[in-house]
Amino acid sequence: MNDRSRNIYFCGVIGSGKTTIGSYLAHELELPLYDLDREMDRILGHSFHRLVREKGWVAFRELEYSICKRFARHEKCLICLGGGTVRYEWNMDVLRGTGFFILLTASLDELVRRVRNAERPRVTAGTTLEEDLRTILEQSEEKYRRAADLTCGTDGKSVEQIAAELLPAIRDYLSGC
Repeated sequence: MNDRSRNIYFCGVIGSGKTTIGSYLAHELELPLYDLDREMDRILGHSFHRLVREKGWVAFRELEYSICKRFARHEKCLICLGGGTVRYEWNMDVLRGTGFFILLTASLDELVRRVRNAERPRVTAGTTLEEDLRTILEQSEEKYRRAADLTCGTDGKSVEQIAAELLPAIRDYLSGC
């Protein structure tokens, strides 16, 4: 590890708890918080859902990549990545080596319950939310796991329980920066 302080990245599929857990821990650790989805909305001046609707997923992934390049230059921040960010090697090429990756996981039923009321664009057009999430998990689980330095299941746990589970590893990582 070099002398520069590095980042804490939260990754996982939609509904895994990245923003909720990340926000809580950023406050606890007094670290700046960045959220890829919110950053994308800020840059666009509107919801990224509109970008996907109007220009498609390629335009979304191009903007995501440019944001990842910016995030990679940050130091000692807590960053919540998008649900699919780590599934694309070009994002990992710029992020790898710039921080500690925590993968948040949840069962398919729990993911569906958490995002059921969110109007999110489907990755796989013409599918139900459950079918879309199942496909993402089946096709990309290994990519998520390869990206992770630490994995934490979130089913049936409160934000405080998850934070208590993750804080020792995060503090250990940050103390080595």
